[in-house]
Amino acid sequence: MAAAVVLAGGLAPAAHADGGPGGGVCDNSGLLVTVCASDGGSKPGSGGAKPARASSGGGKAAPKCTYEKADPQPPAVNLAWEGHTPGDGAVYQVTCPSTGRAGVVFVPNGAGAPAAPTIDPETVARQAAASMKLTGPAVASPRAAGRYVVGMPMWMWVAPSPTTYGPATATATAGSVTVTATAKVAAIRWDMGDGTTVTCHGPGTPYTADQGKTLSPDCGHRYVRSAADQPDGRYKGTATSTWTVTWTAPALNDGGEFTETRQTAFTAAVGEVQVLN
Repeated sequence: MAAAVVLAGGLAPAAHADGGPGGGVCDNSGLLVTVCASDGGSKPGSGGAKPARASSGGGKAAPKCTYEKADPQPPAVNLAWEGHTPGDGAVYQVTCPSTGRAGVVFVPNGAGAPAAPTIDPETVARQAAASMKLTGPAVASPRAAGRYVVGMPMWMWVAPSPTTYGPATATATAGSVTVTATAKVAAIRWDMGDGTTVTCHGPGTPYTADQGKTLSPDCGHRYVRSAADQPDGRYKGTATSTWTVTWTAPALNDGGEFTETRQTAFTAAVGEVQVLN
C-alpha cells in the first residue's frame, strides 16, 4: 500500500526531507511535507493496513522491520520488560535489515502482535529529524571581528536556539506508524585550528568584562602561539555539534535514539602582546 509521510515540525521554519531511504519529497508546502513511502503492515491489533492519504508522486519503498515474539521469553529481571511483569504482556524481537537496527520491545496484553513487516519507525524518525532543519552551532565566540592574545584565556560559547542547539520536536506519520522525535545537542567539539580540540558538554558561558583573566568555567582554550604564519593571520577552526535524536513510536511500543552532526566554521585572529622597554 502506498502511503504518505506527513511531517509536522512546529519549531521549523520550513519542513524538509531528503530523497534517501524512506522516499523523496512529493509535496512541499510551507510547514507540511509529504514524503513518499510504502507500508506493508498495520497498527498492532488492527487486523489490517489502514487507508493512507495518496501521495502526489511515486516513491521508493521504505525500509521495513519484522517483529517476532521472543521464544523463550526473557526472565522477569531482564530490562526488556521495561518494569512490567511477564503477566502484563510479551517481549518481541525487532529486526530492521535495511538500517541494521535490532532490539526488543515490550507489547502489553490486548495490544495485539505488531504487524510484520511494517515501515521501520527509525526511518520515519529520521524523516521527522530532517524536518527540524537542524544546523551547526551559532558560534558567538570567538568572533570574526575579535582580536585575541597568546596565552590569554579564550571563552567559547554558542547562542542556543531550537535549530542550532535544541530541544526541537517533530512528529512524522507513515501509514499506521507515527513517530515523535526530539533532538538536542549533546556535545560540541571545537577544532581550534592550531592542532588542538576542545569538547564542551554545554553551550558555554558568555564572557563579561568583570571576569578579567579567569578561565571559562566550562568551555575555554588558550592559544600558545600567534596566528602570524596562518592565512590572513587567523586560525581557521570548526565547531561540530553532535545531536542526539530520541524517538518513540507509541503504537508499536518502540523507541530508540540516533545521532547526527552539524558543523560551523569560525576564525580567530590571535597575536602577541608587544612589550616596550
